[in-house]
Order: sequence, then C-alpha cells, then structure tokens
Amino acid sequence: MRFSHSFSCSAMGALILGCLLLQASNSNAQLRPDFYFRTCRQVFDIIGNVIVDELSSDPRIAASLLRLHFHDCFVNTEKDAAPNANSARGFNVIDRMKDEIELACPRTVSCADILTIASQISVLWYSGGPWWPVPLGRRDSLRAFFDLANTALPSPFFTLDQLKKAQCQFVTPRLYNFNGTNRPDPSLNPTYRDQLRRLCPQNGNGTVLVNFDPVTPDGFDQQYYTNLRQGKGLIQSDQELFSTPRADTIPLVEQYSNNRFVFFQAFAEAMIRMGNLKPLTGTQGEIRQNCRVVNSRIRSVKNEDHGVVSSI
Repeated sequence: MRFSHSFSCSAMGALILGCLLLQASNSNAQLRPDFYFRTCRQVFDIIGNVIVDELSSDPRIAASLLRLHFHDCFVNTEKDAAPNANSARGFNVIDRMKDEIELACPRTVSCADILTIASQISVLWYSGGPWWPVPLGRRDSLRAFFDLANTALPSPFFTLDQLKKAQCQFVTPRLYNFNGTNRPDPSLNPTYRDQLRRLCPQNGNGTVLVNFDPVTPDGFDQQYYTNLRQGKGLIQSDQELFSTPRADTIPLVEQYSNNRFVFFQAFAEAMIRMGNLKPLTGTQGEIRQNCRVVNSRIRSVKNEDHGVVSSI
C-alpha cells in the first residue's frame, strides 16, 4: 500500500490533553509549510509510506509518534530519562524514516521536522483526525538534556495545577491507595474502577497496558472528554480536568465532549503552537545525520543506543 494524502482513522489517548492545554508561543516566522518544496519535496511521501508499513505490525505506532513529538517539543528530551524510559516508543521508526530520507535528500531534513511531519500524518492517516499546516524548517539540537527531561517532563502523579508542565501514565495508586488513604480515588466511576482492578490487580504486573479510552480505543474522537464527565479518566491528572471543583477546564471538557468540530479545531491549533515552542532555525543547531546522536559523536557511538530526536 502506498501512502496518499487522505483522511483516514486512529487513537492518541491522553496526549491530546497536553496539546490542548499548551500556553504556547506565537508562530515562528522562519518556519513555513513549503520549506522542503525545492530540496526534498518527497519527504511527506517517504514518512507516510514508513508509517503505513509500520502500522501493519504495530497499530499503536501512530499514537507513539505523536507522544514522541509531544516530549520532543517540551524539552531537549532524552530516551532514557524517567518519563521516557520503557514508555516512549517509536525511536526505531524515526530511525527508519531518517535513513530513507537521507538516501533521497542527504543532510537536508532535520530529525525535528521528521517527527513533526510524522505526527501530522499519524493523526490523519490512522485516526481520521484534523488536518493542519505543518510549518517546517527546524534544526536539531546539539545536545539532549537528561536531567531536564527528568524535571520538565510529566510525572505520573501531577495535579491539575501541575498539569500544564507534565504528563502521567500510572493508574494503580488510584485503585487501591489514593493519596495514602488505602482507599480508591473517589472520583473514579465504580464500574470503571472494578474493570481497571481486573486489569491491574494489586501487586500485579505493573507493565500491563491499559487503554486510555475504554470506549473507542482505536478512534480519534472526543470520547476522551465524555469519559472524564463519566468519571472514567484513566489517570489522576486526566480526571482532575473535570473533577477539580470550579476548575477552569470543566467548560472545555464539556465543550469538546459535545462538539467534535470544536475539538478538532482546537487540537490542530495546539499542534501548530506546540511545534513552534522555541525551534532552532537558520544556522542554529544542525541537521543530524543520525537522530540518536549529534553529528560530532556519530563515530564514537556508531553501535550504541544513546541520544534522541531533539528539536530545541
């Protein structure tokens, strides 16, 4: 199957949350959608074909690529930092995209732009989500900050006030010992709580995967927000959006739950803003030959597994 620029269908889970809550900067004037028109106009087709091929063996890869973009934009991320370790997926897919692009357009397309394009195509191709113009022309960072990734990327237990700086992934404490009470989180829908307990027994396997959206796990839609209104947010910082008394996010949850068009419009705007978070442009940074390492370290880490895509 060849990739085409068409609208099709997918699942992005709670990453939508972080995108929509961004207090982002204005668009960067040096970025433009036609940046590679003369130098590598096939870049969208190359990335799209890789995604289509990968989807046949890993249906979750589209959501994983969006999550990588989210982490990459918030910090010069590091794949072994706590918020990424054993959870952020898709690095090998980015490597494959980069290898194929380098064959077609050597030293032209940055890893940061590859990840940005991959996120847009993932939402369109696998999810039937909204389209948005992708401003391009980013350069890659000369380093990735492990310590900053540990402090600036989300912890699993952040509250609503911390949410704009964070992301979360663990649910077990809410089921058995919420905030040290030895009781479940009272905001959890009882039926949903029992369902989660069957999937995540106390002292069970902590690596078991649970869908963020129990209703439409393989669709890109506004069901996530409807779930919050029903007490079915998987993780605490999700449910906080609706369950925190007088939270200013409650009207947004209600609005997005009721109106798919409004949600899609807000999502597209948030993705553009997120991609414009202090990008390197012009002569700043570099165009990495290998997305895992800066160019100066390629020889010394030829067979290692360090470094990461980084746009800032």
